[in-house]
Amino acid sequence: MYSIGELSKRTGVKIPTIRYYEEMGLIDAPERSEGNQRRYTKDGLSRLSFIRHSRDLGFSIEDIKDLLSLSQHPEKPCHDAHNIAVQHLADVQKRISKLKRLERELKRLSKCGAGNIANCAVIETLADHGLCETEH
Repeated sequence: MYSIGELSKRTGVKIPTIRYYEEMGLIDAPERSEGNQRRYTKDGLSRLSFIRHSRDLGFSIEDIKDLLSLSQHPEKPCHDAHNIAVQHLADVQKRISKLKRLERELKRLSKCGAGNIANCAVIETLADHGLCETEH
């Protein structure tokens, strides 16, 4: 059995976040000691590690709920889990594409050599989105 502090140290998840995950139903409410201290099992540790890794990969809370639910049925085919991962990948790829456009625009802006604010391309472009070369 693990205290909430031990669980936090082992997983790198902050204590308030662990409590939040409990409130959201991502992890089961733990047993309580006679002193009313939360006591987590190895299953709780494994589940929290799963959540932490999923969050590190950028999965939404809703996706994590679905993946956790799927993980409770090892006999089922994995196409639902696969579909969640594929959709998340598509979302990440869209964000990467947008970030690349943003990077190009910022590189272009940062080459301003006007010498004074009155002729500064950064200031002018921020004031008029029409001066941007990309949609970002």
